[in-house]
Amino acid sequence: MTDHNSAIQVTVWNENRHEKKNPKVAAIYPQGIHGAIAAALSAESGLAVRTATLDEPEHGLTQAVLDGTDVLIWWGHMAHHDVRDEIVERVKKRVHAGMGLIVLHSGHYSKIFKALMGTACSLKWRESTDKERLWVVNPAHPVAAGLPGHFELPFEEMYGEPFAIPAPDELVFISWFTGGEVFRSGAAWQRGCGRVFYFRPGHETYPTYHDANIQRVIANAVRWARPAANLADIHPPRPEACAPLEPLPPDPGAAERPAIGHR
Repeated sequence: MTDHNSAIQVTVWNENRHEKKNPKVAAIYPQGIHGAIAAALSAESGLAVRTATLDEPEHGLTQAVLDGTDVLIWWGHMAHHDVRDEIVERVKKRVHAGMGLIVLHSGHYSKIFKALMGTACSLKWRESTDKERLWVVNPAHPVAAGLPGHFELPFEEMYGEPFAIPAPDELVFISWFTGGEVFRSGAAWQRGCGRVFYFRPGHETYPTYHDANIQRVIANAVRWARPAANLADIHPPRPEACAPLEPLPPDPGAAERPAIGHR
């Protein structure tokens, strides 16, 4: 069981490619998108924050890093294909074992999000001058704590329905855009013992992660997604034979049946 008196260990992962290739992105996020998110989270009490990026060895997500991570934040866009499949599987196993995962913006099309959702995770999009209005449709949810009934971003990339995801366990935000589209922009799922939250805003050419409401959502999501338990404490990693709690009557046909075991 997680010690809820200790600091939440947060790893902010970013592919960190746009910042190296696009001067406009570098000007908005001189320390990278991961750096901006990490700086905002570091100002929160009870959080211990580190960063990792795609071009580090093992994408910065070694087994030791993941084992020491309570909540992983994921931002990716132009280099989803460069993320190694064995690292995706490593992250997936940690989510099933209880690690929280927060997927941001274009991370909807990341290998890890698609693997956990089991669907295409496709959507409509438009990079233009849309205003985004986010409506809090579940104000009692912990991720919505401290937020007004709605808030706005003056410019953002539009994402529109249909969004090819499984029905969320909980829906916290719905977005409306100037062009008339709507989108399920804040959605939560349980995967194994891990909690997954997807949050839509965050296109790289807009200063979205400097917005106080966006920072509040991410901090709230970190606290909501922290592990409550470890899967290994509840279930064995492999199927195992189990002795009955009560005596069973004799089985007269047992001698004639071949033994069957789990693979």
